Amino acid sequence: MQERARTARYTALADWALARGLRAIATAHHADDQAETMAMRLNRGAGVRGLAGMRARSQVPGAPQLPLLRPLLGWRRAELAEAIAATGLVAANDPSNRDPRFERVRIRHGLAASDWLDPAGLARSAAHLADADEAIAWAATREWAERVEGGPGDLTWAPQAPRAVRLRVLARIVVELGTSEPRGAELARWLAALESGAVATLAGVRGDGEKVPWRFVTAAPHRHGPAPS
Repeated sequence: MQERARTARYTALADWALARGLRAIATAHHADDQAETMAMRLNRGAGVRGLAGMRARSQVPGAPQLPLLRPLLGWRRAELAEAIAATGLVAANDPSNRDPRFERVRIRHGLAASDWLDPAGLARSAAHLADADEAIAWAATREWAERVEGGPGDLTWAPQAPRAVRLRVLARIVVELGTSEPRGAELARWLAALESGAVATLAGVRGDGEKVPWRFVTAAPHRHGPAPS
């Protein structure tokens, strides 16, 4: 429900901004929001990209031509509330933010009840992980340029990079040849299969790890999943 509401909000904001010729949307996401996001993703076993949380600059979902800015990620929730109160403005109060049926609300209560957890520290860690994610993305781009060959529907790759970079290259291969962008756990299983010398298919891409370079082709439509083919 919250994911659908988030999508609807961004769609409405993007339509409103584009109709007025605006160049970007800025939101008031803050350090406590970032800490909650990081904790939720830790519970799911997310990798570096997921644990980096929200970025200070990204794109509005559904409207990639419109930058999404988050200038207040270094602020705490209480600091922002004080600033709003000082202006005399009345902030919108969404009752779903207090509904324990939602994961984020439960995480928020858990963080508030744990005096040994510092949301600001978690937010700083997320920023460091964003730097690490950028470095991995840079290395994956270089690995692609130097080690991946081929054209539409058929690619070969002689992997040389560390595992984190290999996963990024595999994700790009699926985007180039496949039907959808895979989740991290699916990519990890696919990589393990290829490294063991197997032939396996994921999201419409058949990978052959029997010899180096590995070969990837667009698979038949009915062949999906990371299971050996």
